Amino acid sequence: MRDTDPYPVNFDQRDPAPGVDPLFVERWSPRALRKVDVAEAELRTIFDAARWSPSCYNEQPWRFVTSTPASFATFLDLLVEANQTWARNAAVLGFLFADKQFARDGSDNALAVFDAGAAWMAMALQARRLGLYAHGMAGIAWDRAHAALGMDPERYALCAGFAIGALGWPESLPEPARAMERPSPRRPLAELWRQLD
Repeated sequence: MRDTDPYPVNFDQRDPAPGVDPLFVERWSPRALRKVDVAEAELRTIFDAARWSPSCYNEQPWRFVTSTPASFATFLDLLVEANQTWARNAAVLGFLFADKQFARDGSDNALAVFDAGAAWMAMALQARRLGLYAHGMAGIAWDRAHAALGMDPERYALCAGFAIGALGWPESLPEPARAMERPSPRRPLAELWRQLD
């Protein structure tokens, strides 16, 4: 576990039901990140947590491709300009893909992206356990990422990009991102869950 965040994060806008573990409530996606050294062992822990996610037929279709210091600029170039302005301060950039085919018989895996989402959540929560933050991104170069990262577009669906880093200072962000730099509330549970008799 690394040092604490540089300022206290206010989660007052969030209203979890009694008993919800704070790990879920305190997961958020800051844009203000600090470039810190993330040891290979920490990255291994983060992505190994994702390895234990559930998946259809235990296929584990998620594929994470991440930057090193040498390749960071290549990964940064695969983000839209608005994301580049803050993601340049991340420690690691990456992309999440999903294998569209079942290894068991080569047929289409319609749940691959769903399963990759479960793996994303696991890695994001493990990053928090290590004092880091993960921020997923849709603002990426959808048309260039496969080729740049050596992933076959016929086989792998591109799900999202992401940044990992330590919490930085909101003042480092341009507007309007600075004004949004706080944990967001959630829709009322009644909008998201219902029971049918």
